Amino acid sequence: MPSKPRAVTLADIARLANTTTPTVSKVLNGKPGVSDETRSLVEATIQKTGYQPRATRRQTAPLIEVLCYEIDSPFGSEVVAHIEQASRQGGFGMVLTGANADNLPHPGWVDDVVSRQPVGVVLIACRLPEADRKRLRSRDIRIVAIDPAGTPAPDIPSIGSADWKGGYLATRHLIDLGHRRIGIITGPADMMASAARQSGYTAALEAAGIPIEPSLIRPGQFHHADGLAEGLTLLSRPDRPTAIFASSDLYALGVYEAARSLGIDIPDQLSVVGYDDLRIAQWAGPPLTTVHVPLARMAQDAVHMIQRLGGEPELSSSRTDIETTLVIRASTTVPTKVSK
Repeated sequence: MPSKPRAVTLADIARLANTTTPTVSKVLNGKPGVSDETRSLVEATIQKTGYQPRATRRQTAPLIEVLCYEIDSPFGSEVVAHIEQASRQGGFGMVLTGANADNLPHPGWVDDVVSRQPVGVVLIACRLPEADRKRLRSRDIRIVAIDPAGTPAPDIPSIGSADWKGGYLATRHLIDLGHRRIGIITGPADMMASAARQSGYTAALEAAGIPIEPSLIRPGQFHHADGLAEGLTLLSRPDRPTAIFASSDLYALGVYEAARSLGIDIPDQLSVVGYDDLRIAQWAGPPLTTVHVPLARMAQDAVHMIQRLGGEPELSSSRTDIETTLVIRASTTVPTKVSK
């Protein structure tokens, strides 16, 4: 019977990288005092050998790192608040860092994470460079993505909402009210959530026999300013839509502003549906009809998944879509021509 292969040690890494064991330890723990050239060589050797570190202090002082795109946005702040609560309940501390404008971590972020030795990392609407992902994985730092930007690596589990269904429910609601010219403001092209919501929109139109008009499909980056700008574009048309599916609540508030500036009443002259059901949705005037995304459940599942990944490697490629529902408030009604 063949013997079990010997585990790779720090000494092995040091020998292969032509350096010392203390230097390898510094690299593994994100400590300073190592040249960039040596650090790169050690990292490459770690990846090549598949070295797995032994248990470290993170088991006695657990932390969860959160990398969030646009921390100050209503979406980001709500998700972060839920993660903090779930982390605290699970006995974890939380470290929060903002991503850059490209949904990526800032330079040096991964060094800081490695030095803190967290149990895991939660990415909120972010991408992770391949080199950073490999460094974290080589330290057995678990990674989970919430509403990821782009397509996550096969070994990063992700959590989102049932976005196709949400887009379908939003559009179907407007169709059932009698609307036939329905605009949509979509999200970033590289986000799975954006594509799914738009796909649900087009599927609802096709099911109702309503032609899809490309000019009613407007792009955005999930910012309030996009809702305002694209809302003005849609509502300034001579053949403007009678309803808009704003695929985020921030878009919807921008559309509200655009409608007010043009003297268009919501909902009598324009119906608006949002997405996410952030707290601000019910405070809007009129209160916003929107697709409810269970953000608290998403946060809880992310923290629980971080806990479970250590013992269940089969979870590493999973995708979880949490159910969405439509919350009908006062921003939608039958179009004027139908109500007469």
